[in-house]
Amino acid sequence: MAETNKKLFAEFPPVSTQEWEEKIVADLKGKDYEKALVWRTNEGFNVRPYYREENLEGLDFRNSAPGEFPYVRGTKTAGNDWYIRQDIVVDDLAAANQKALDLLGKGVNALGFVFECCKNLTRTDLELLLKDICLEAIEVNFVCPCAQCNITDLFVEMVSTGEWDPSNVTASVTVDPLATFLVKGKFDEGSEAAAFASVKNQVEKAAQLPRLRVIGIQGKLFGNSGASIVQELAFALAQGNEYLARLTEAGLSIDTVAPKMKFNFSISNNYFLEIAKLRAARLLWAQVVKTYGPACDCSAKMVAHCETGTFNKTVYDPYVNMLRTQTEAMSAVLGGADSITVMPFDAVFRQPGEFSERIARNQQILLKEESHFDKIADPAGGSYYIETLTASVAQQAWKLFLEIEDKGGFTAALREGVIQKQVKEMATRRDQNIALLRENLLGINQFPNFTESIREKIDGSVFSPQNFTAPDAEVETLKPFRVGQAFEALRYQTDVFAQSNKRPVAFMLTMGNLAMRKARAQFSCNFFAVAGFDVIDNNGFETVEEGLAAARAAQADIVVVCSSDEEYAEIVPAVAAQVGSEILVVAGNPACRPDLEAAGVKNFIHMRSNLLEELKAYQNQLF
Repeated sequence: MAETNKKLFAEFPPVSTQEWEEKIVADLKGKDYEKALVWRTNEGFNVRPYYREENLEGLDFRNSAPGEFPYVRGTKTAGNDWYIRQDIVVDDLAAANQKALDLLGKGVNALGFVFECCKNLTRTDLELLLKDICLEAIEVNFVCPCAQCNITDLFVEMVSTGEWDPSNVTASVTVDPLATFLVKGKFDEGSEAAAFASVKNQVEKAAQLPRLRVIGIQGKLFGNSGASIVQELAFALAQGNEYLARLTEAGLSIDTVAPKMKFNFSISNNYFLEIAKLRAARLLWAQVVKTYGPACDCSAKMVAHCETGTFNKTVYDPYVNMLRTQTEAMSAVLGGADSITVMPFDAVFRQPGEFSERIARNQQILLKEESHFDKIADPAGGSYYIETLTASVAQQAWKLFLEIEDKGGFTAALREGVIQKQVKEMATRRDQNIALLRENLLGINQFPNFTESIREKIDGSVFSPQNFTAPDAEVETLKPFRVGQAFEALRYQTDVFAQSNKRPVAFMLTMGNLAMRKARAQFSCNFFAVAGFDVIDNNGFETVEEGLAAARAAQADIVVVCSSDEEYAEIVPAVAAQVGSEILVVAGNPACRPDLEAAGVKNFIHMRSNLLEELKAYQNQLF
């Protein structure tokens, strides 16, 4: 067959950007282009409705191939394989070992052993924990909560004198005193100097195992505390640079320190931006390491572990968490993560069981074995949208990184409160967006499961931020939380009340214009179901009297009038004149509202309502 270079769809004439813009403006029919089609992100840049090849002009990083500096296209030269990781809480060494062996037989090839208390182990303890595990065939990770952890010493000794080839053992120990300082407000080692001296000691000990990383940058703490994608990346880079600076000043070479570092990121539901974040992370970290003059560009490779975030996970309608973690895992894979942990869907409110752990594990196996996401290096490369997002995320993160460096680095910025202030401001904004319905959290502030209720007792800490602050903290701390917690606490309060009382009932009194009453009844049902109230929708009533009679027969506590703005002027005063102990609510924000308020009508619900505050107010009236 003759070879040709004929372009696909060459028979169609090219369409210029100007022609596209003219067509879009025409179709908008007078609407503001910027308001209607441009997405204003939390990351400090706007996203256009479409991108073309011309948007990629000047992006020099596109000239590199996968596996080449600056590694924006990944650190792998062929394929996109990653470690499927599942964590095990170590309460009993033998039980943890048995669980590890079981997981390895079910598709996992990376283990995370999580120690929840400070306990020095012995060589015998470690051998029991790792019994019958081939360390050359998997990745093993140790997560320790405090500075007294002696895992690095034991693991290096065990591998160096054992049956394995040390150059083939891939492992990590999460040593990150700056993360401890961030959440506790003090260094476990007693002082800043002692903390960095301890890290230096860990790096020196780990030198015998070339693939053992002992500095674990906990960037996920920022994401799980409400930080934006740009903030998580910038602050994690600043944290990593602090270790580079301190340890090279202490006499270690950059080629010794950088390969001992591992970044741990959270992954949010912002699908495309998370892909861009990982690509931008490798790009920027390579530039940071390059400034220290490494002997080999390979020292500038970032190793990134990704964990599905907790910020958007929910207690109510928890199976939706599976959908969230699936898209998040996809983002991590397409972004080129080296290893991924998918958190079980129920992990935020109880100890995960065999079922939820199996689902979490299989979510990654499906991506690899059935969707073949591991076959192509940098599958997102070349996309006008992803490449532009990568450049935008990198630009904003680098700008913020330099601001932190101007403050004297990560630790200095923490002591000054700069980092905490920025994260808190972003978290507050995102919290408000959920309360004001500017952002949706499925099952929590929008489209709740009307029939769901929680009957078992739940520890109140599930609905509160995590606070690890030490009594003698030196700085303000970060407190990871879930954005739906306030709504969940509200609904749980209704569930507890309903165990010994009648559950509040919101009744839709629908009249008049068919389209408007249906739309407003649907909105109102969702509105009150968010608080766990029973809601009763109706097809429509001919008269106010008929509607109120039905409401009383249903023992309604709240009567919501649903109609059109034009009809409210007549219907609402008639309802107000006949309503009894029920709370009267108008669905909408009609032009006649001042007249209705003058007549004594107080309650209006609409898209600009503060959903959380108004539902709290209704609860206070009914409980």
